[in-house]
Amino acid sequence: MQAITVRGRNAGIAAGLLAVATLTVATACSTSNQGAHAAGPATAAAASASARPAETLKPLFQQALPDVEGKTFTSAVVELPPNASAAPHRHGQAFVYAYVLEGTVRSKLDDGPVTTFHQGENWVEQPGTDHVLTENASQTEPAELLVVFVSDTGDKLKVDDPKS
Repeated sequence: MQAITVRGRNAGIAAGLLAVATLTVATACSTSNQGAHAAGPATAAAASASARPAETLKPLFQQALPDVEGKTFTSAVVELPPNASAAPHRHGQAFVYAYVLEGTVRSKLDDGPVTTFHQGENWVEQPGTDHVLTENASQTEPAELLVVFVSDTGDKLKVDDPKS
């Protein structure tokens, strides 16, 4: 499955998701001592044996979805230092929305093409998608993503692909 950029009449949906994510971030920041947050930051493994830096996933907010039994909403920031790359991975059966906050990110989903996303652009990943490539396109500037997951309650948000 390839990345789906959101343009045209679907832009309203993307804007709505971004608004929800922004409100979530604001709520998370203003209630930092409450128990609704996901556990502390987690760092992923490097994509290859080379000395490339890895991405860092920092959960911001986690909340069971009301009236949607067994589903959880999670927002997180993914930081990609210059030249960083993530190991090939999946997000289980989660629906994923990603928005580039800063920098430029290259991504490849399943057997689709490598796509480059710049600040302000976004994509979605359908449940079960194999995220083959995630990397910062810059050797000198950081990149940052806001990522929103709608997942089965209790599932891991990222699982490295054993084929890598």
